[in-house]
Amino acid sequence: MRPRISMITLGVRDMDRAVQFYEEGLGLPKMDYDPAVAFFTLNGTWLALYPWNLLAEDAQVPAEGKGFRGVTLAHNLASEAAVDAFMAQALEAGAAQIKPPQKVFWGGYSGYFADPDGHLWEVAYNPYFWIGPKDEEA
Repeated sequence: MRPRISMITLGVRDMDRAVQFYEEGLGLPKMDYDPAVAFFTLNGTWLALYPWNLLAEDAQVPAEGKGFRGVTLAHNLASEAAVDAFMAQALEAGAAQIKPPQKVFWGGYSGYFADPDGHLWEVAYNPYFWIGPKDEEA
């Protein structure tokens, strides 16, 4: 039996801009595939970008999504300095800073940015446990 694998798909309004942000700006490894969709391999999952209106149509929901969508994505790193560096990289690539990196109530360190389509990303360091592969660090 094959293992279950999750994939995160983000609706994007400008595919070229979104691919540039994730591939060149954040340095995610992009898979060569059909230019109508973009796939990026991550540790344990995949990230896909798909045109906003077509994704809404596929889900049979209105495409006018506004405000907080009830979802954030997280990128976890091995230190506070790595969080600061990645946040700077995201901002340089065109992200909007929502919350600057800071010590947080649960004892870690995190901040938030929005990608060019408004998807919220938390960039975090958790000093209590590492969620990545056991043989690697961020």
